[in-house]
Amino acid sequence: MLKIGVLALQGAFIEHVHMLRRAGAEAVEVRLPEELDGLDGLIIPGGESTTIGKLAASASLVKPLREFACSRPTWGTCAGMIFLARELDNHAQPILALMDISVDRNAFGRQLDSFETDLAVPALGDTPWHAVFIRAPVVTAVGDDVEVLARLEDGRIVAVRQDHLLATAFHPELTEDLRFHAWFLQLVQQAD
Repeated sequence: MLKIGVLALQGAFIEHVHMLRRAGAEAVEVRLPEELDGLDGLIIPGGESTTIGKLAASASLVKPLREFACSRPTWGTCAGMIFLARELDNHAQPILALMDISVDRNAFGRQLDSFETDLAVPALGDTPWHAVFIRAPVVTAVGDDVEVLARLEDGRIVAVRQDHLLATAFHPELTEDLRFHAWFLQLVQQAD
C-alpha cells in the first residue's frame, strides 16, 4: 500500500487524508521533518500560503520538504501550488521554488469571489472535473517542461504537471470525485 504524507500545518489537510484513504492509500499527517521518512509521495494542501510558509520555516521543514519534493511525487493544491512555484507575482514568502511556473496569488480576489466550475482535464478522462476555487491562485507562466493539464474558459492555467510534481489551483479534496487523488497515486506508483 502506498504511503502518502499530507502536510498538516494549516489548511484543508484532513480532507486530503480522507480522500487518500478512500482511494486506497495509507495517509499520514506531516508536521515534522522526520515524518517525511518512508513516504512514497506528499500532498501540500490548500490554506493560507504565507502562513504555511512561515509555519514550515519555524518547524525547520522548508529544506526537508524541498529535498523530498526534488525526488518524490508531490502535489500542491491551491496554497500548495503557490508553495511549489519557482516565482510569485508581486509577493515574497517562503516557497520551495521547484516547479518552473509563475503564480499570481489570490488571482480571483477575496473569499467572496470564490467559485465552482466544470473543467476539461483530459488526463482524467472525458468527464469534466467539477472544480472548487477558494481565493485561488492562477499560473501566469510555465517553463518548457511543464505540461498544462487544465485551463479555465478564458485560458488561464489552473492545473500543471512537471515530471513528478503536480499542482492544482483548485481543491479536489472538497469534492466527492476521487479521480485526481487516484491519478496522483498512479503517478506515485510510476515513480517507483
